[in-house]
Amino acid sequence: MKPLPILLFTLLGVLIAPAIQARTYDKDKPPRTLTAEQAARAEANYNRYCTLCHGENREGHKNDHAPSLRSKSLFESGVPHAILRPLSYGREGTAMGGYLDEVGGPLTLDETWDLTYWLFWQSGAERIKLSEEPVLGDVVRGEQVYQQHCASCHGKNGEGVTAPALGNQSALAHNKDEFIRYAIEKGRQDTPMKAFEDILSAEDIDNVTAFIRSKASGWTQEKMPLRPIPTPDQYVINPDSDNPQWTLSEDKFITSEQLFEAMQANKKMVILDTRVTSVWQRAHIEGSIPFPYYSNLDERVKDLPRDVQIVAYCSCPRAAAVYITDQLRDMGFDNTAVLYEGIFGWMNQGFPVTRSE
Repeated sequence: MKPLPILLFTLLGVLIAPAIQARTYDKDKPPRTLTAEQAARAEANYNRYCTLCHGENREGHKNDHAPSLRSKSLFESGVPHAILRPLSYGREGTAMGGYLDEVGGPLTLDETWDLTYWLFWQSGAERIKLSEEPVLGDVVRGEQVYQQHCASCHGKNGEGVTAPALGNQSALAHNKDEFIRYAIEKGRQDTPMKAFEDILSAEDIDNVTAFIRSKASGWTQEKMPLRPIPTPDQYVINPDSDNPQWTLSEDKFITSEQLFEAMQANKKMVILDTRVTSVWQRAHIEGSIPFPYYSNLDERVKDLPRDVQIVAYCSCPRAAAVYITDQLRDMGFDNTAVLYEGIFGWMNQGFPVTRSE
């Protein structure tokens, strides 16, 4: 049995350990405020471009596991890099496309900044100062902890299952180590992401952070020129053929196999890629045209034939495509269908895509 003084110190050490591990963070100055006009425009842009996946109340996980955009810990630690960069340029390997006009999106640089700051002010957060220094840790130990506590949601290889992908080059390039560590430590309010500060030791939080950061090592991103956007006279593929004859499930959906067979048979179709144009550039079904879910349909339907089969697809896996198709049907386009599995399901079944050359 331990002597009483040693036993007391041991017990006290256990009791005060969490307080010793907890880090304190200095406050940072808030970002600029928006004028009434900027705020109104930012809110309108959020409602038009973001609610489909992130939800009307910024709650997240409406479609494609899009993260919450109202978590205070996110905005405490992540403005502007964690918001502006993915909003502008997207996230490679996810359904998040780039919305900046330079990459084919609908927003100007000023509009992306205003939307970023509008989201911050909606969160009610106060910014904190995070170190620019790397978080050092044992990568091998970090992987063990990651597989035990994180893989079920974020994926064994960081690919994302029910939570955002972490093995993502653009995210790791834009987010500092302390940002990653803060998310693990504090969690994300209003999401399933719990705080690990009372579950893992400070050392293991460092280890997991170092492991996630190590996923960026040696990765390269191929740069490709943008593919020309098809003109209206190129919308119809196989214009001299017949429309495919499909039996739609739920009066709306076709399978990847049905679409592939029709393409192999050179059937006449218009294929709409309803994602943001920047992800159409990365990879799309051959012959499809970029037709983002936020398109001005009053203008764009003028170029769509009413006597040709129209197929819409997206990657979430079908929310944006259903959204467009329902509107087209309300406008009298009867020959419409939605690819049930979306483009990721299409690719996972081994069907081909094309990308910029």
